[in-house]
Amino acid sequence: MQYTVNTPEGTKDRLFGECRERRRVQSALTRLFQSRGYSEVITPEVEYYELFIRSGNPLPQESCLKMIDRNGKILVMRPDCTAPIARVAATTLQNEPLPQRFYYNQTIFRSGKAHSGSSSEIVQCGVELIGAPGQKADAEVLALAVDGLSSCGLSGFHIELGHVGLFRALTSALGASEETVERMRVFLEEKNFAALDDLLEPYGNRAGCAALRRLAYLFGGTEVLDEARALAGEVGAAPLRYLESVYRHLEQAGLGNRVRFDLGLAHELEYYTGLVFRGYTEGAGGAVLSGGRYDSLLSAFGRGAPAIGFAVNVDAVVETLPPVELPRRKTLIHYEAGQIRRAWDTMEKMEPGTCELSSCGTLEETVRLAREKGASRVLILEDEKERVMTL
Repeated sequence: MQYTVNTPEGTKDRLFGECRERRRVQSALTRLFQSRGYSEVITPEVEYYELFIRSGNPLPQESCLKMIDRNGKILVMRPDCTAPIARVAATTLQNEPLPQRFYYNQTIFRSGKAHSGSSSEIVQCGVELIGAPGQKADAEVLALAVDGLSSCGLSGFHIELGHVGLFRALTSALGASEETVERMRVFLEEKNFAALDDLLEPYGNRAGCAALRRLAYLFGGTEVLDEARALAGEVGAAPLRYLESVYRHLEQAGLGNRVRFDLGLAHELEYYTGLVFRGYTEGAGGAVLSGGRYDSLLSAFGRGAPAIGFAVNVDAVVETLPPVELPRRKTLIHYEAGQIRRAWDTMEKMEPGTCELSSCGTLEETVRLAREKGASRVLILEDEKERVMTL
């Protein structure tokens, strides 16, 4: 009976060219982050579940991969990079001056819905700017997000900006319950227009109601800010002014063509406190970058400080890039026992990936192996000489 060993749901084996392209994207991002003054941190792959409860992390508990340690405490495979880095900044580095700039290159683990096709292992490269408030900090991180996607080799991409303060201001004017507000946020994020209309129906023409109905449709250029101002009036004026101001910073830096607005971006209300954004590129089914401002998170660990950051989904980026063809094996090196160092020195003079050593005992076996691998020649090292056999 044939027995097949599969990988767990949400995971997959990555081979050859896909591995090389993933490493290339990671290297491009980490080099960029280092050049902009960010320092790397690595947090444990396993954390106490309590860490994410305390941080107000918006992930539902069923999406966390859990285990129990020997003392009976609940552990989770790291489902998010931001909360652990906030813990580090508020505890280990609590006496270091602010602002602090961190970057990471780590895998997060999440349990998606069964048979959804979503990945349980997500490789993220991202940054956290901790201790810097205001427009300059937001513009810095957004500009870094644009340059980050460019460094990966993407061309047809853009960043969409939103502000959770706009949604909060409009829903406060309605006087709706917290549960209803959360349902509105979910429908708005999903752009479920019909469900949002039904939820708003009981509120009639109260202040902010018309603007909330229209928010899900307000995505595009600066013209959407003008329409939102007309709808929201003074209720939503402050976050809209802020969005425009940040955009002007980016425009002056020559990045205006990469930035759009999605005023329906609300993200998770308990976690994010201001600017929120996502990055999209041609060929991707969803966002390849996500981030925002989270000024309340560090206070959960005893050190209040404003913060903003983003994460790039490395594999989502890789899947949009042209497939990489690895160099073809052209040469096998046949050498005598005891000449491994000479064989390696010879190999290192050739184009990487085009040559490999033969572990065969006889030249005839090496020639047969070379033909099986599609190589065009065998390089034979003998005594102090070398010769080539063309196949």
